Amino acid sequence: MTRSTRTSPGVPAAPSPHVRVAAAAARLGMRPLNCAIPMNTAGVWFARKLIATVMALGGPVPPGTSVTQVRSGKVRGEWVRAAGVPFGSQAICYIHGSGYVICSARTHRGLAARLSKRTGLPVFLTDYRLAPEHRFPAAADDVEAGYRWLLDQGIAAEDVVIACDSAGGHLALDLLVENGRRGRPQPAAVAMFSPLLDLTLGMAAEQERVRPDPLISAAAARRLPASYTSGQPADAPRLRLAIPHGIALPPILVQVGGTEMLRADAQALCDMVRRAGGSCDLEIWPGQLHVFQALPMVVPEAGHALARAADFLRAALIATSTEKVS
Repeated sequence: MTRSTRTSPGVPAAPSPHVRVAAAAARLGMRPLNCAIPMNTAGVWFARKLIATVMALGGPVPPGTSVTQVRSGKVRGEWVRAAGVPFGSQAICYIHGSGYVICSARTHRGLAARLSKRTGLPVFLTDYRLAPEHRFPAAADDVEAGYRWLLDQGIAAEDVVIACDSAGGHLALDLLVENGRRGRPQPAAVAMFSPLLDLTLGMAAEQERVRPDPLISAAAARRLPASYTSGQPADAPRLRLAIPHGIALPPILVQVGGTEMLRADAQALCDMVRRAGGSCDLEIWPGQLHVFQALPMVVPEAGHALARAADFLRAALIATSTEKVS
């Protein structure tokens, strides 16, 4: 079983007043707008501009951040390092969310930089191809190529940790399953923020019957991954993910907001990992919005949650380093 709905030790028992205001504002403004945006060329363009603006205002790139573009064969991404963080033998691989459609490495640069500062590690931020221009398996292939590229740079798998959010959670889990299937080494740990598991948004729709998501409805959100999976059966193995029992899995931390519809996905993902014999800690943050860790200018708890994720990732790297020495 997961930790159900009880607050994890160290997680606030109630949301701050700022979060309550932000959630109310989102219900009045963002949710109606997000539900109304059509999934045509103009709508996708507008949605991409909207999310870029929200991310820039809610979580700007900290001063002194170093960004190095990576273009190597099919690999696209960027190294993001907070001020004073050097390259070394360890790294974070960040897989951004997007619903497979709307985000990019650029939108998540601020979040990656703050994670770099918290951990003291460089972050390789993947910039996978987006739908509807590029459909399944483009994004999954790009994430896999980025992970292999990191290993080809001489960084050992046990010196790599993964962080991800939303649809990036689905991509990260797919990578872990494919690593197991292909006999590739796994990273040391994975931290997931508001992961998407069910690309049909069926679990999200059930969760919405309990409490509507402040940002978007399940019906409207479903259109995003549907543009990526178009033409594929819903039960395709790399879309409806399953973890083979006994597969080697790194420890996983999942953080999810208490008001969001992907809370159901987060709980189901942790259940699935544990049934397969893996370790998964679930943190449900009361009152929080989807991927609140990316919005420190709006949500005071964003820094606290990111610090906990950074501590989790650093502890995993220390553990693997200790094993290598012994």
